[in-house]
Amino acid sequence: MSDKVIIFDTTLRDGEQCPGASMNLREKLEVARQLARLNVDVIEAGFPVISDGDFEAVQRIATEVRGPIIAGLARCVTKDIEAAASAVKPAGERGRIHVFLATSKIHREHKLKKAHEEILRLAAEGVRLAKSHTRDVEFSPEDASRTEPEFLARVVETAIGAGATTVNIPDTVGFAVPEQFGALIRYLKDNVRNIDDAVISVHCHNDLGLAVANSLAAVQNGARQIEGTINGIGERAGNVALEEVVMAMKTRPDVFGPLGTGVHTREILKTSRIVSRMSGLHVQRSKAIVGENAFAHSSGIHQDGILKKRETYEIMDPVEVGWGGTELPLTKHSGRHAMAARLEHLGYKLSDEEIDAVFTRFKDIGDKKKFVYDDDLSAIVDDSMMPQAEGWQLRELEVTVATGRKPHAKVVLVRGTETRTGDAEGNGAVDSSMRAIDAVVGRSGNLVEYNVQAVTQGHDALGEVTLKVDFGDGRLITGKGASTDVVEASARAYLNAINRTFIRRELGEQARGV
Repeated sequence: MSDKVIIFDTTLRDGEQCPGASMNLREKLEVARQLARLNVDVIEAGFPVISDGDFEAVQRIATEVRGPIIAGLARCVTKDIEAAASAVKPAGERGRIHVFLATSKIHREHKLKKAHEEILRLAAEGVRLAKSHTRDVEFSPEDASRTEPEFLARVVETAIGAGATTVNIPDTVGFAVPEQFGALIRYLKDNVRNIDDAVISVHCHNDLGLAVANSLAAVQNGARQIEGTINGIGERAGNVALEEVVMAMKTRPDVFGPLGTGVHTREILKTSRIVSRMSGLHVQRSKAIVGENAFAHSSGIHQDGILKKRETYEIMDPVEVGWGGTELPLTKHSGRHAMAARLEHLGYKLSDEEIDAVFTRFKDIGDKKKFVYDDDLSAIVDDSMMPQAEGWQLRELEVTVATGRKPHAKVVLVRGTETRTGDAEGNGAVDSSMRAIDAVVGRSGNLVEYNVQAVTQGHDALGEVTLKVDFGDGRLITGKGASTDVVEASARAYLNAINRTFIRRELGEQARGV
């Protein structure tokens, strides 16, 4: 059995299913490129049949991102599988189709309403159809951890017999505990006759906070692929955090022996931050490996120990996961070339037109603060991601606030060659700004979540606003904006959310499910 544990990243598929975490095409490409630099083995780029946007994202990633295997998800349905095959085709031999079918008793009886033999038939047909398009096929029995072990073994054997090269055992609802989940993997190793013809994978959710423990228990019992997301994002309580399982195996060779991954661990922190920015989901300060407090020591006893010998209170060298790198801040006097070089160092791949747009914002921010740090620059890129031709841009914002009077805001927005002005009163500076934007674009949203934080330290710090808005369809749209003025950052974030809804509508991004 190989000592290599394959890392399958599903940040762009399962991770994006977290409410409000939806990313546009450009943001998905940036994440995929960084995942390639992180050196994950597989990128599950999306669920192609779900929407035109998902299909295009998988296809573009398959076309442009080199290195990892590019996978597309599909149900055991002909239309799904053909869409996935078409989307991953540009990846050539690196294309993978990942088909799934529910197998647990509760799913069979209440969702699918199908008997054992029908499930086996559908699984075999789905795998065979996928195999006719690509040699690399993964099969997942959904809710495997709640499936009767004897029936699960039959399903896995059937899928491998039909041509599956990877069989994934999902703990779909985070129900498993480590001892039981490890034993289930061992049971399959011992009772599926053709198990050595495929890689055993696991996909654990974190509903009980056990996703990392379950994944590691599975690896100790024969699994050789772990599926998860950066920062552990995903539906409900999220997926297994890949940075945690990777560093657990690297830090504890006494437990995991020669088992390891090919991940470039010094790219972990950068990847975490890019995913956080692109998804709009902040990383909690105490998050293992990548949280701001992960290597912070406030206790005098701890600080004394660290100064005498780092290993007294640190089991990992923070440099090994990307902390502590040299940062060279830019100033308003820095030129376009210096800024572009720094962007490339940070992992951004921008066109000349996009660099021009970012440079305009960079000079504007540079006039307002002494230094522009890496985090500032990343926030500026996020704020400038929307090309001019695609959405409304904020040209002017004027807010009047006085004691005893309602705040009043006036905005000037441009879209292509069109310029519009709107004004409105509100319950505060931010509320009046958003109402003025509503007056221009002709629609309003319900602000569900609002978060503001300083990107860097100091009185001139750039403020970054992340918000989630419901425009009436129940779907949360994330918006992001940055400025040294919090009210302006809020207006930019709200406008960013509006632009996302316009682009989604204009692209005709409608569900295509059966």
